[in-house]
Amino acid sequence: MSYTVGTYLAERLAQIGLKHHFAVAGDYNLVLLDQLLMNKDCEQVYCCNELNCGFSAEGYARANGAGAAVVTFSVGALSALNAIGGAYAENLPVILISGAPNSNDHGSGHILHHTIGTTDYSYQLQIAEKLTCAAVSITSADDAPEKIDHAIRTALREKKPAYIEIACNVSAQPCAAPGPISAVLDAPASNKDTLDAAVKAVAEFIEKHEKPALLIGSRLRAAGAEEAAIKLADALGCVVATMAAAKSFFPEDHPGYVGTYWGSASTPGVNEIFNWTDSIIALAPIFNDYSTEGWTAWPQGPNVAVLDKNITKLHGYSFDNIHLKELLEGLADYFQNKPKKESTLVQYKRVHTGKTVETTGTGDDTLTRADIQQTLQSLVTPDTTILGETGDSWFNVMRTKLPRGARVELEMQWGHIGWSVPAAFGYAVGAPERRTILMVGDGSFQLTAQEVAQMIRRKLPVIIFLINNAGYTIEVEIHDGPYNNIKNWDYAGIISAFNAEDGKGIGLRAKTAGELADAVKVALDNKEGPTLIECVIPRDDCTSELISWGRHVATANGRPPAK
Repeated sequence: MSYTVGTYLAERLAQIGLKHHFAVAGDYNLVLLDQLLMNKDCEQVYCCNELNCGFSAEGYARANGAGAAVVTFSVGALSALNAIGGAYAENLPVILISGAPNSNDHGSGHILHHTIGTTDYSYQLQIAEKLTCAAVSITSADDAPEKIDHAIRTALREKKPAYIEIACNVSAQPCAAPGPISAVLDAPASNKDTLDAAVKAVAEFIEKHEKPALLIGSRLRAAGAEEAAIKLADALGCVVATMAAAKSFFPEDHPGYVGTYWGSASTPGVNEIFNWTDSIIALAPIFNDYSTEGWTAWPQGPNVAVLDKNITKLHGYSFDNIHLKELLEGLADYFQNKPKKESTLVQYKRVHTGKTVETTGTGDDTLTRADIQQTLQSLVTPDTTILGETGDSWFNVMRTKLPRGARVELEMQWGHIGWSVPAAFGYAVGAPERRTILMVGDGSFQLTAQEVAQMIRRKLPVIIFLINNAGYTIEVEIHDGPYNNIKNWDYAGIISAFNAEDGKGIGLRAKTAGELADAVKVALDNKEGPTLIECVIPRDDCTSELISWGRHVATANGRPPAK
């Protein structure tokens, strides 16, 4: 068959495993959208705006390994690039595809609509270069295949977003047929000598310490090393904790798993055992002000080894050009038949007093945060994915015990409130066989609420717990002021408006424990669309972890200028 630039791109998207791509129409991408529609293996899914389109593709990438969003030039792409910045921060290969001005207008001196009013249209490409691992502009069909392949190949290899800009008069131009997809998918192997040296150095580091602990970081998935981390944990026998953003990246039913390490916001007993250990092997961590609780829980120094996606650093050594998966497998093989390093696990079991049980209500008791968290726990199955919005939802999700197979998705590095609504939409499109549960606050919901309408459009049975506590609670705990108060909405009533004449979404409101229990029964029975449960709780009803964490982050933010 013959190919155009657009059908070439569509074929590549399908070949890398995308069954869907997300889109918002605009005059510079209309012909491109027509070309993409010709490929029946990659369905076009529509979004309400370009920011949501980018976040939907980002959520899809979490479920499916990669995602793609198609938008128009400037007015569309500049909005979508916010979400692409999030994909970069969260290590997700999202391909942002933008229509662009006619190739003949470059250098013509023309001022075009949807631009900033200059005759230079390169500004969008320049911005994209800062937010992606590869950015290309296609103004000729002849070089389209190599540029498309370069962008996609780099995104998949680096687990970062890429940008492809296609002139509107080039999308339907004929081009060469795609070559073997292996040319895009194949990744270079680790340097064997460096890998062997890294295994030896890290093994020596572990052997010289009596009380090691494993810390699982959020780049572990991007490194493709989740299974390898389990093998290493099995071989070592020490305690294993996840960083907050890595929750569910290590099985919680593993005998060595003890919970979340997050300073004073840690799972009970975890902070104490990590303070007791004499060494930490951190696998693909991101140490930022949020993950270290305002730099108060930052493992560093000669007794910390950081084994990251492509580079390993420990006291006196630095190794790059190796894959973390291969390094962990090499270490697991090395320690497989050696005595277990289990002193941290023995000590943890000796001093850990068990899980704190919260008081919850029934019947007409006023609804509390604890009731919502307990309800969430009751819904989690091995095929459940929870998306937790920035805020107290993080800490409620941290308290949830996950069966093997259950997943949690957070956006803790970018931290864009509102991310979770379109991300949940994209995730549900990408993984329709899973139960998708969204926990989002009222303030965050107001930023991106429109994408619930797309859940209704596609009949996605997403369960949404919307916490209505009258404001930006996370900001309240960091630094309060009148700017943290928001206009209340009839959140349950919004679903009726989104349903219009044909939707099957359901909106419910719960003010008591009994009303929440009844609402959940309705949600589980609704297979034809999302169910939003507006959970009305007092403004000051939040986890103790958020209060402690917020205080430490506020202190870090408020440090005076260095002299």
